Amino acid sequence: MEYLWIVIAGFLFSFFLSFSIGANDTANSFGTSVGSKVLSLRKAYILAIIFETCGAILLGSKVTDTMRSGVIDAAVYNQSEKAYISGQLATKLYISGCGVWMMLATLFKLPVSTTHSMVGATLGYSIVLRHFQGVRWLNIGYIVASWFLSPILSGLITTVFYMTINASILKRDQAAMRGLNLLPYFYFFTFLINIFSVFYDGSAILKFNEIPFWAICLVSVVFSFLTALAVRITVVPKLRRNPVDQEDPQCVKLFSFLQILSACFSGFAHGGNDVSNSIAPLVTIWNMYAKGPAGIEDGVPIWLLAYGSAGMSIGLWLLGHRVIRTVGEGLTELNAISGFCVELAAAFTVLFASKLGLPISTTHCKIGSVVAVGYIRFARKVNLTLFRNIILSWVVTLPATG
Repeated sequence: MEYLWIVIAGFLFSFFLSFSIGANDTANSFGTSVGSKVLSLRKAYILAIIFETCGAILLGSKVTDTMRSGVIDAAVYNQSEKAYISGQLATKLYISGCGVWMMLATLFKLPVSTTHSMVGATLGYSIVLRHFQGVRWLNIGYIVASWFLSPILSGLITTVFYMTINASILKRDQAAMRGLNLLPYFYFFTFLINIFSVFYDGSAILKFNEIPFWAICLVSVVFSFLTALAVRITVVPKLRRNPVDQEDPQCVKLFSFLQILSACFSGFAHGGNDVSNSIAPLVTIWNMYAKGPAGIEDGVPIWLLAYGSAGMSIGLWLLGHRVIRTVGEGLTELNAISGFCVELAAAFTVLFASKLGLPISTTHCKIGSVVAVGYIRFARKVNLTLFRNIILSWVVTLPATG
């Protein structure tokens, strides 16, 4: 019972941070779908809650382990239970400042990242208590590098996706007909990337991590092929008979469902990546409270992942519309095609990072993709003032939360 008050405080601080992440970071997942008018705000909320929760439960434990033990070697605290559990609470107190900052950013409609302050807080309390003993500088370097590489990589992937669609469909005669012919291939590619990412070194809860590599490849290819075949047999003929297709020379409507599908995968990836920011110290506090020092390196309880995702869902529903408007409408004009490219590229980047256990910023990926597609489509028609303010908010995040 000695540490009960620390456990209670940890739960309260975790919920506040989860709420803040939901209001700001989670809104990024479906911002482009709302901005392109493919989804209404209410439908986006419902889909976001479903897929964010699934991602948090199925993928979140891997990244949470990195946030707990990948930055600091917990072994240096094995003889000082009180110091370590107090340090985790201190981290929660520090990160609550991050929650306050994210709430302020949400009020100003600016998308910011919690990953910076989470890593900084974890590192900060350890340096205070143990100086530089146990700091894993190589992992710190990987994490810092990912902050810069993620928007660049996501933007480049978005550029490749959009230029491929532009060259193969939009710039050709009878674009709608070519779009229909190629639609099954886009479904195949979308499902292949995301199914493989879900199964490869996936959920230990569902035993995905025990599936052989060849079986993962086989399942991904077969399922993607069957999906593409179903689209070719049922969806394509139906769209051919629809006279509205002839009034849509840019065949934007063909990509509406693909954008929604990609946004769902993006939300799934975001749930797996960002739930770690809100519950990582809480997991350590709870495990040590329940099992003592031996529980420091224990796994992540599934109900704690659900707790973190619940906080994010509530924050999204109450305040998510503010950042959604910025991402989907404020930076540049989006349609279903450009939105599909943004969502798929960002989901690919974040899911790849989740498989490595690397806590990158979903915000950076999405903003990098939106800006890239804006430059390609409209010859640099991007709201540079808003983009500058977003960049400044990223730079200010570390000192502001510190």
